[in-house]
Amino acid sequence: MENKVYQAYLGILRKELVPALGCTEPIALAYAAASAKSFYDGMPKSMHVFCSGNVIKNVKSVTIPNSGNLHGIEAAVILGLIGGDAKKGLEVLESVTREDQKKTKRLLEQGFCTCHLQAEVENLYIRIELFGQHHSTKLIVAGQHDHIVLVEKDGRKIFSDQQEKSAGFCDPRELLNLKQILEFADTCKMSDIGNIIASQIKMNTAIAMEGLKHPYGAEVGRTLLKAYGKDIKVRARAKAAAGSDARMNGCCLPVVINSGSGNQGMTCSLPVIEYAREWGLSEEKLIRSLVVSNLVAIHQKKHIGNLSAFCGAVNAACGAGAGIAYMSGASYEEITHTIENTLGNAGGIVCDGAKSSCAAKIASAVDAAIMGYTLEKENHHFMPGEGLICDDVEETIQNFGIVGSQGMKETDETIMRLMIKDKQSK
Repeated sequence: MENKVYQAYLGILRKELVPALGCTEPIALAYAAASAKSFYDGMPKSMHVFCSGNVIKNVKSVTIPNSGNLHGIEAAVILGLIGGDAKKGLEVLESVTREDQKKTKRLLEQGFCTCHLQAEVENLYIRIELFGQHHSTKLIVAGQHDHIVLVEKDGRKIFSDQQEKSAGFCDPRELLNLKQILEFADTCKMSDIGNIIASQIKMNTAIAMEGLKHPYGAEVGRTLLKAYGKDIKVRARAKAAAGSDARMNGCCLPVVINSGSGNQGMTCSLPVIEYAREWGLSEEKLIRSLVVSNLVAIHQKKHIGNLSAFCGAVNAACGAGAGIAYMSGASYEEITHTIENTLGNAGGIVCDGAKSSCAAKIASAVDAAIMGYTLEKENHHFMPGEGLICDDVEETIQNFGIVGSQGMKETDETIMRLMIKDKQSK
């Protein structure tokens, strides 16, 4: 593998696989508010937050961690402003105190913050505006959950990130393809990837166990084990679902995310971890298999974008299916068929926001991935020309990406209109 490609793939893993505490949209809001506060002198008298519809959609129904059971955009930004530590990135709310929670509730009651829908911006967009008697600060996060693109203080620009618009900028994810992902997984140095993946194994396993031990949300993971037993196919689904049960409902344990999503980070890792334990595989084999799973998920998501109406659990489950197939010794062709079998079955599950039912969608997507792998083991797979399946797996992945990013755009807008209407009526 060329060193340029090797370093690009390694850089993708380092950038994408980072810890986050809580659902990443409210955490991004808290991070933006905490960051804006760091540029403001003292305490502002009011705050305004402007968000894309997709951010509003994914904040509406989840519990903010370390908040005292608070929900909503206003709560997330005020809590970030009062008790957040921007230096901790997407773990910004880790050190929030009870006093911070009390102050947040008081400011909520006083109408300190107002929220606005911002039209005609990219799907992940947050603008925080702080106002006082003599000073103001504006900060924008866009594209990624912790990507600050603009800071203004008292109307004067003090920071602007124009990297993505500059001539010659190349997104390293454009170099991803399945053949090279498998080559990278086979040849990458454990000294390069070991710590990155080990953190994912440790953190995501911990929150899955928390979700299985305690009643969070709809208890999807616990219910699967209770109803269907402890077969590996059930455990793989239950572990991933249980992590989401906990995370969507206020658990204060961090997860290592994938493509900006904790649910996707858990979906592409926990089933692979469970299969490796079942088969008694070495830690190195597990780590290399998780490299496959994570990069396959990122590869698919790059065609769709971080937020859309296409449920990201499907992409992440495809990654898990590919990782499980890889660790079983499957060939390139067998792994491609596992991915295509999964997409041909579950591609297009709708995302209607982050909430308790994400755990059920994760379980369904992982079930489709396991079925896709099982079908391929029996030499069965969906054929080119059937729906969006093509001769080349890269073209198949791109087809589903176009559906998610372009074809489901109107679906996304309809979902957001209905959800915002529902929010405004309450």
